[in-house]
Amino acid sequence: MSPRIKKLIGTLVTLVWLPAYALLAMGVGVHVLPRANGLLALVYYALAGTLWIIPIGLMLPWMYRDPKAR
Repeated sequence: MSPRIKKLIGTLVTLVWLPAYALLAMGVGVHVLPRANGLLALVYYALAGTLWIIPIGLMLPWMYRDPKAR
């Protein structure tokens, strides 16, 4: 697969993943956190604010890897 196609796929996946993750995290926060204490809310927002990067971080090396020589 050419690097250009891989970058296009990675960009499209990122553009879909980030809003979907944000909506999921927001939905969980709205339904669970009103009954939670302040410390639990802090931990949730800290985790939800950083966990989105794991799939993106796994995809970036794939996007920028040089194609294998045949």
